[in-house]
Amino acid sequence: MIIFSISLIGEGISYLFHLPIPGSIIGLILLFLALQFKIFRLRHVSMVGNFLLANMTILFLPPAVGIMDKFHVIAPYLLPIVLIIVGAIVINVIVIAVVVHFIKNRFEGDYGEGETRNV
Repeated sequence: MIIFSISLIGEGISYLFHLPIPGSIIGLILLFLALQFKIFRLRHVSMVGNFLLANMTILFLPPAVGIMDKFHVIAPYLLPIVLIIVGAIVINVIVIAVVVHFIKNRFEGDYGEGETRNV
């Protein structure tokens, strides 16, 4: 009920203020802030959150069916869509690699092959 309520509040904020940000994103930000400032505890939303994560694939079926129903509309744009998706994946992998490398060097140090740490 908490996740649904916060999502509904996010949709309302997006609608009332005519924001270009989707209400679901605003709801996620509100939920994050509520958890960070301990308005809600993780135990209050973890059961429903885990259920939604476990069944996420079911939630993508209706949009996928809708896309296949209107495939003739997107067919001329299929190559640009595929190129954008592949490009986004490559950019994501590169950004993740750079961030992981930075964090590893910043917090663990750059240790050589033969060196060991004395604990």
